[in-house]
Amino acid sequence: MLKGGITVDVSGPAHLYFESKNTTVEIWVDSVSLQPFTQKQWKSHQDLSIEKVGKRDVRIQAVDAEGNPFSNATIRINQKRSGFPFGCSINKNILTNTAYQNWFTSRPFTVTTFENEMKWYSTETSQGKEDYLVSDAMLKFAQQHNIAVRGHNVFWDDPRHQPSWITWLPRKQLALASSKRLYSIMAKYKGQVIGWDVVNENLHFSYFEHRILRSASEFFYNWAYKADKETTLFMNEYNTIEDPGDLASSPAKYLQKLKEIQNFPGNIGIMMGIGLEGHFSTPNLPYIRAAIDTLAAANLPIWVTELDVKSSPNQAMYLEQILREIRSHPKVKGIVLWSAWRPEGCFRMCLTDNNFTNLNTGDVVDKLLREWGWEAFTTGTTDAEGFFETSLFHGDYHVEITNLNVKNHSSLHHFLTNVPPITTTSTPTTTMSQQTSTLQLLLQVQS
Repeated sequence: MLKGGITVDVSGPAHLYFESKNTTVEIWVDSVSLQPFTQKQWKSHQDLSIEKVGKRDVRIQAVDAEGNPFSNATIRINQKRSGFPFGCSINKNILTNTAYQNWFTSRPFTVTTFENEMKWYSTETSQGKEDYLVSDAMLKFAQQHNIAVRGHNVFWDDPRHQPSWITWLPRKQLALASSKRLYSIMAKYKGQVIGWDVVNENLHFSYFEHRILRSASEFFYNWAYKADKETTLFMNEYNTIEDPGDLASSPAKYLQKLKEIQNFPGNIGIMMGIGLEGHFSTPNLPYIRAAIDTLAAANLPIWVTELDVKSSPNQAMYLEQILREIRSHPKVKGIVLWSAWRPEGCFRMCLTDNNFTNLNTGDVVDKLLREWGWEAFTTGTTDAEGFFETSLFHGDYHVEITNLNVKNHSSLHHFLTNVPPITTTSTPTTTMSQQTSTLQLLLQVQS
């Protein structure tokens, strides 16, 4: 029993974070000894968790048309696309900078967010004069490279980041302008984004609540649901996992606001998500885990949407620690780095210099992406029954089987996969080459 009336029941490595008005108690424990964990042990737990939540065992069998197995065949598997959404923000500079484009697209990023180009102050600088040319071009660029886009954002509750012309609008006209804004951008990009940050930072700020009505956020989500019922609607907030001292956006406050939105008349059934910005200075890894654990009780998809680390001699080390911790949590469904490049410097954290040579932070990102499947090859041979077993991260894979020792090439057309406890799909991309006795297929490993 912790002082303050909290009963502790721990199974597996865990962190307890207990706050009262005058006391903060932080404990790292395991399931048996209640002894502190070393950093090495904590990292080991992270790695095991990443393996558990991010990979599946794969069992492949190569057989001929009659079901006869091919033994001692060589199998080579490489990842073509990760199944875990991981990416980096971009801005309009990418449209005219080939080096920026080449650096960005040479990495296995599967998702991006536009830094400012979808925001209201960017798309409607003068009332009634909407301009989506830049965001359209950025969306086209992402689509050309099969990179998903998060819609960021419909509204920003910070009074410092509004179109200048709305400042003087009376209450009723501001409400009408806000309605027009929401339906305009959401109709334009409906079906082309994977999520909407409907109201940004409405725990720290309340511009629309003060100027329109107290339940402005609730109304905005109601309108957003009517505008696009198929896309996840996020609350997006900072310091929920970064700073245990910021009580305005604590996990409890976040869940409270989330429930207010969900329970608002007409909002029942809204497909919502939890957006955690992740602007870190010195990370508190146990608190990150405890905060995400608390938020996970809502049973909604959790994304870290704007991850960066303040510049310091430890910036790259902290970034790696944070990425490992977040990636290891089974409820985190996506990560976006907040490192859009600008010649004058990124928001807080760049991954490259102005020649697009990796900085230490960029090296950390590349290293972890390789750890998680990028550019990795799995090779082996089938056993006497034609089976090959391995473990793969969720994603799409190219599989090549050679040395089949088969005289009648046309007899080989079966490629079976079994990935307990889930189902995967395999689709032949070509028939076996009669010159090389090689079968090439696509394999999808799902969560």
